[in-house]
Amino acid sequence: MAYNAVILGSGPAGYSAAIYLSRAGHRPLLLTGMEFGGAIARTMHLENYPGFPQKIDGVFLTEEMRRQAEVFGTEIMAATVASVDFSKRPLVLKLDDGRELETESVIVATGSEHRALGLPNEKALLGNGVSYCATCDGFFFKGKDVFIVGGGNAAAHEALHLSTICKSVTLVHRKPVLSAETILQERLRETGNINIILESTIEELVSKNGALSAVRVKGADGKIAEHHTPALFISIGSVPRTEIFKGQLELDAAGYIKCLPDLCSTSAKGVFAAGDVRSPRFRQAVIAAGSGAQAAMEANDYLSSL
Repeated sequence: MAYNAVILGSGPAGYSAAIYLSRAGHRPLLLTGMEFGGAIARTMHLENYPGFPQKIDGVFLTEEMRRQAEVFGTEIMAATVASVDFSKRPLVLKLDDGRELETESVIVATGSEHRALGLPNEKALLGNGVSYCATCDGFFFKGKDVFIVGGGNAAAHEALHLSTICKSVTLVHRKPVLSAETILQERLRETGNINIILESTIEELVSKNGALSAVRVKGADGKIAEHHTPALFISIGSVPRTEIFKGQLELDAAGYIKCLPDLCSTSAKGVFAAGDVRSPRFRQAVIAAGSGAQAAMEANDYLSSL
């Protein structure tokens, strides 16, 4: 099967790209992957996406985007790409069911996934006290004593953000020192309601009535202490979904797709990247949607030049 544009990923970046390409007169194919709606579909309370003053969830948002893309002519297929060959023209995508697709252009919007602690009930408590996004969910714990795990720049930024909302913030890090930039560490220590616990790990999540009620923390001395809290924010990095692009696209040391400065164009001609797959810094639906639109506009220019 041959197409002029194929979009990989069904989150805000992918659907936004589909909407823009469709409205430009193309009939793109969007492959949803196994996670319908992308990572944002796991967000139960979304209040910072423009245009929705009422609280919505990620599933609602991406389903509305899906319908809009279909209205303008996007073909949507529930399929996952197993491998790619970007050295050929047209570009070749091999699906996990063995089918092969040929296309003139590809927009990669496969996103990234949060690195989890791996605790037994971590997934069950997601959205019920466990969160991977303080910017998204911190507001719901206003005036509460919350915990955050991590030691890098992202964790420091999230702890500082939470300190303006919550009664207290306890930052737990497994190493003797934080890896965040010095200026961020200084801000953490200067903020009166932030506590830092080093050489410690979250060993267990305690729940009550289906929601997080406490965390058990193992300290440097090996002892475990239980701390009552309604929220644990996990900020230990993310893993980009770029495994199939190794050797096909230029990636950075962490596996994120490298793009040309201020562009979505990748190292392969006709291939563009959008959303969290490009960078772990700003993990917001509105930013992903914007980069999806940009990738589509660049793809449209590319297709027009052929």
